[in-house]
Amino acid sequence: MSDLILRTEGCAGRITLNRPKALNAVTYAMCLDIERAIDLWRDDPEVALIVIDAAGERAFSAGGDIAEMYETGMAGDFAYGQKFWRDEYRMNAKLHEYPKPIVSFLQGFTMGGGVGVGCHAQHRIVGETAQVAMPECGIGLVPDVGGSLLLANAPGRIGEYLALTTARMGPADAIHAGFADRFVPEASWPALKAELCRTGNWKRIADHAATPPAGTLETLRPEIDAGFGGETLGDIVRALKARATPFAAETLARLRKNAPLSMACAVEMIHRLRGTTSIRRALELEYRFTHRAMQHGDFLEGIRAAIIDKDRAPKWRHPDPELVPAVEVSKMLMPLAAEALNLTEELA
Repeated sequence: MSDLILRTEGCAGRITLNRPKALNAVTYAMCLDIERAIDLWRDDPEVALIVIDAAGERAFSAGGDIAEMYETGMAGDFAYGQKFWRDEYRMNAKLHEYPKPIVSFLQGFTMGGGVGVGCHAQHRIVGETAQVAMPECGIGLVPDVGGSLLLANAPGRIGEYLALTTARMGPADAIHAGFADRFVPEASWPALKAELCRTGNWKRIADHAATPPAGTLETLRPEIDAGFGGETLGDIVRALKARATPFAAETLARLRKNAPLSMACAVEMIHRLRGTTSIRRALELEYRFTHRAMQHGDFLEGIRAAIIDKDRAPKWRHPDPELVPAVEVSKMLMPLAAEALNLTEELA
């Protein structure tokens, strides 16, 4: 059975992620195949729009398939992971900049690499089971696949909050934060997909849209803005400590689980990207970190603790989030010179 089902149906190019038992985790091969498909359909006059969905009920995609990245990295081979990220980011950029409408249907878990496939579409539909998140700081990475751009443009300091806590968003919160556009009850999805394929008209989405169940981010906004307004991770931690509210205490507990170096870099990235609409600028900045993540960051240790040994007890390089040296953040985000991300590379 193919991990990715690609076909044309009526006026639509159809992409279905098809690894439901693996929560549709995106493999390297899937990244390349998605890119080939959208390249093919870009100039096809018979294809009016693209529909991206996923098999199963539990997840659109819970992230990228990082098992091989961990194995190669532990063997001292960092080139495989670097190539994976380069090619994945090129695919993310093409989705974001695509000249034809893309409609994505995001059920269940949409996290990490899944955000990179589903949340750069022009028309992002969430249902009642949606749980959207950028959990990378929990495994020693930073929000990537263009997720840093979405976070940087979220209202107020919600981007910093979502990046550092790795909090999950239901449908209303995903829309509020800019990760989705419309709520459509999942029972209506088959009819809507059929209509999109038959008509090629994305405006029909509005006929199926409804009001999502209430979220929490808008209510929490004053607390979030007050706690996450600092210039650095240390500033944020100190501000939360000073507030001494239930929200602040719960948030600090979440932060203490995640990689301090990753969180410190995520804050810096979001601040640098705030106000921009350039996916290329975001991906290039993300790649500075991910290129170095295995050798100089906490990625391998984060994966060990979360997925390999599952002891949930990572030993981070900088255990105190208040004491991450600014120079370490600078080192992870320095330009890569000749190894910089090149989004004009041809697909192999």
